[in-house]
Amino acid sequence: MNPTIALPILLVLLAGAMIALQAPTNVMLARAGGSPVLAALISFAVGTAALLVAWLASGNRPGLAPFSMLPWYAWVGGVYGAVYVAIAAYAAPRIGLASLITIGIAGQIVMALWLDHIGALGLMRQPISAARVVGALLVVAGVVLVRKG
Repeated sequence: MNPTIALPILLVLLAGAMIALQAPTNVMLARAGGSPVLAALISFAVGTAALLVAWLASGNRPGLAPFSMLPWYAWVGGVYGAVYVAIAAYAAPRIGLASLITIGIAGQIVMALWLDHIGALGLMRQPISAARVVGALLVVAGVVLVRKG
């Protein structure tokens, strides 16, 4: 494996494992508080505190000017995460963790194929190809197998 991509791949693998851990811990919060939205709020508050500590420790202190040039949609990324966390806290106990994760990955792949195809949000344009569609269909087949299993 190319050493320049080994670390990013391992980090993404770790992040994926943490996503699988996030849903059941947020289910615990949702059950205790009676609301998946409250669970998402608590999760994001704790996450925000952790990121604040990490950012302060990093020493990175950009000015405000670079942020003023961003388009409005650059500011809504956290909304996507909040919606996912709340939906996951609601859906995980109803459909199971493996189904939640595989269905979510299928949604990510479909969106990623489209975003790559049109080169959205500053991404390099990567047209949809037969191989990419087959790969996405294999993921959807995996979702079906996990749900039926």
